[in-house]
Amino acid sequence: MKKVLIIFILVFPGLSNAQNIDFNSYFKNKTLRIDYTHSGNKNTHSYAIKELRKEPHWGGSKTNLTDTLRYGDYFFKVHDKTSGKLIYSQGYSTLFNEWRTTDEANKTTKSFSETIIMPFPRNDAKVTFYSRDEQNRFKEEFTYTVDADSYFIKPEKSMNYPSFDVQVKGDPSKKVDIVILPEGYTREELGKFISDCREFSRSLFKYQPYKKNKSEFNIRGILAPSENSGSDIPAENQWSKTLLNTSFYTFDLEHYCMTTENESVRDLAANAPYDQIYILVNSPKYGGGAIYNHYSISVNSNRHAAKIFLHEFGHGFAALGDEYYNSEVAYNDFYAPDTEPWEPNLTTLVDFESKWGESIPDSIPVPTPNKKKYEGVPGVFEGGGYVREGVYRPSYNCIMKDLRYHQFCKTCKKAIQTMIDFHAE
Repeated sequence: MKKVLIIFILVFPGLSNAQNIDFNSYFKNKTLRIDYTHSGNKNTHSYAIKELRKEPHWGGSKTNLTDTLRYGDYFFKVHDKTSGKLIYSQGYSTLFNEWRTTDEANKTTKSFSETIIMPFPRNDAKVTFYSRDEQNRFKEEFTYTVDADSYFIKPEKSMNYPSFDVQVKGDPSKKVDIVILPEGYTREELGKFISDCREFSRSLFKYQPYKKNKSEFNIRGILAPSENSGSDIPAENQWSKTLLNTSFYTFDLEHYCMTTENESVRDLAANAPYDQIYILVNSPKYGGGAIYNHYSISVNSNRHAAKIFLHEFGHGFAALGDEYYNSEVAYNDFYAPDTEPWEPNLTTLVDFESKWGESIPDSIPVPTPNKKKYEGVPGVFEGGGYVREGVYRPSYNCIMKDLRYHQFCKTCKKAIQTMIDFHAE
């Protein structure tokens, strides 16, 4: 464990004492949003800044300003330009990175819109972008200097819609703030959206560890109508004119319902303080998706809707990986066998000591046979991360593996609790 800590500090110098940051000395209680374009293919990628925006709310912590969890495919750090002090950092993932593992990325180059957010700096700041290399180590990719007083930083709202409280328990800086965005709800259906938000809030707090942490969450919805109901279903030639332009068949996977309209998502979310964005799609079709620290999305009226909501939020909020291995995913070599996944609930056994090893009783074999006799105990079960062999999960069953299951496993609960504590401290 000491060796892991030493390596971590070498890769991210300054993180060991970076939490000693007085928020008000370095930041205003607003958000700086940096929109940029991420372009490339399987083998190359590049960044290009598009624009900066000043948004009226900051929903994040004012205490835990640097990300010591280092989840995600990407990472950024913010240094005060004058002093050089690290004042903010965060890990995140992107739809672009998922696309880079598809067959299409071998044949063509594409551009995706992406965003990072941070509390608005009082003084000029240097923002450094990182991505993971083939050994899953973060390497520096791009640096951009923010002129905090620039009159080119846009302050206006592109989408100005009212918000409503689903559940508000306190100061956004001391809570996990979820903003729920409506997709495919017409003006006449916004009453249904309000009811759906309340229903999904009730569903979330039926499950541990959310149930015991209910008071640590603020949930708000945005009342923003679409012209048409539903979402695009390209294979059925069904096209709906909606606010966020979501679509099933993302990467030609029928049930993967996502959007590439990143700026629209951010514009709409800016009407409330948030840590997490959740898009609720007005459709009975089974589907959803999530990108860590970007957005989560699911449908509202499928019979599995509540469980889909819970599963996808596990990805978007707690950085949990998929524990199933029998789906027709579009990804190739999503988890390299010689590197340890960054997700807290998956392992290739390359660095298993950094995962959930301490929770496994001596009586449980490692790897653990995929037999029902081991249900309910922590183990190391082969099959996860979309493949049958080489990637291991922490339990025989879990909501992150099978929506028919009725709880998160011990490892996933711990990961969720860690994230709640990080945001709500």
